Amino acid sequence: MKKNKTLIERLRGGELPPVLQKVSEDEPLEAETIASEIVKGTAVLTLNSLREISRPCAIGNGLRTKVNANIGTSGEKVDVDLELEKLRAALEAGADTVMDLSTGGDIDAVRRKIVAESAVPVGTVPIYQAAIEAKDKHGSIVKMRSDEMFEAIERHAADGVDFVTVHCGVTTRALDALEKTGRLADIVSRGGAFLSGWIIYNEKENPLYQEFDRLLEIARRHELTLSLGDGFRPGAVADATDSAQVQELITLGELVSRCREAGVQAMVEGPGHVPLGQVVENVRLAKDICRGAPFYVLGPLVTDVAPGYDHIVAGIGGALAAASGADYLCYVTPREHLGLPGVEDVREGTVVTRIAAHAGDLAKNPEFFMKWDNNMSRARKALKWEKQVELSIDPRRAGGILSECGVSDESGCSMCGEFCAMKFVADYIGSDKKTC
Repeated sequence: MKKNKTLIERLRGGELPPVLQKVSEDEPLEAETIASEIVKGTAVLTLNSLREISRPCAIGNGLRTKVNANIGTSGEKVDVDLELEKLRAALEAGADTVMDLSTGGDIDAVRRKIVAESAVPVGTVPIYQAAIEAKDKHGSIVKMRSDEMFEAIERHAADGVDFVTVHCGVTTRALDALEKTGRLADIVSRGGAFLSGWIIYNEKENPLYQEFDRLLEIARRHELTLSLGDGFRPGAVADATDSAQVQELITLGELVSRCREAGVQAMVEGPGHVPLGQVVENVRLAKDICRGAPFYVLGPLVTDVAPGYDHIVAGIGGALAAASGADYLCYVTPREHLGLPGVEDVREGTVVTRIAAHAGDLAKNPEFFMKWDNNMSRARKALKWEKQVELSIDPRRAGGILSECGVSDESGCSMCGEFCAMKFVADYIGSDKKTC
């Protein structure tokens, strides 16, 4: 039986799908260059073969830093309509992708509705559903069967999911390293915790690593991008860049090579909680070990002491990570570490992460990305307030503040008023007037 060619194989053969022309429209790279990056494995196009979406995106080297927003039910709160409202909020705020992390209610139904309504690529973590179903069926997560893990992945792919997080680097070697480190926060990844418990209980290797070829075959059938998850990501700044994290990263680097050989797209997930002084080192280490694969980070959060403001903490780390070469930032909301985010939390987390991504892009490619900032500066100089709102990363917020302050194109702002520096310069220094 003849196998369908994957996107990488089609690009190797000289084909240039129209979707690449579409994704190149707001990128520094032309479609042909994006194609070459995908072939090299330094970029991915997260798009399931079953799907056509209005806002596809490529992630990786030389491209705009992308932003992901997480949504999904929990066991304590199951409201599909609320999750769809969060999806709309994320899309309106400019998220490039969303991930459905549902763990409560009819998970299949929630996922299918999100996939059907999303204009951007959708990712999931199938091990969550496999673990929940194993607990219901066998009485314990650790009694989950390897076939059930792969069946969940296949089910998500068949529903049109574009990329999946798979914790293939949670191995017996990495677990040994973890046990020797004496971490402050141990394991904070749910997928990492489930698979670690499974390895210890069953005294076997992680099936997602042991049977990686099986995973590759599923990915090939559905053009499913594998996001190689960081099950041992640090959950405290004190735990960053330890031997468990690095050992997992070494394994992910090996698996990146196997993905490329199989014609399967892959990206690598990273930390986590990382002190500011180690962010650049973490990004460069991941890029080197994982052969330049697109790097996807959660934050990173650069301090542990700001619950309620962790979206800002993550924005600080995310800007530095993006400037250092990270390709993809997962948002953090104000409710991180506290509870399930609401609609406004999703919106705010998305906007803050977009700010971080753009700040990183300005550092990497100012010639291309500073055009937006320069247009804003010109509008400010001309005191064109409505134009500033139009150009802002969050016009809704900027416009609301402008309205509250009663500012118009004929007036100065309520802070400076008649003492506006730009107006003064325009009236005197920037004109032909030489006297008062």
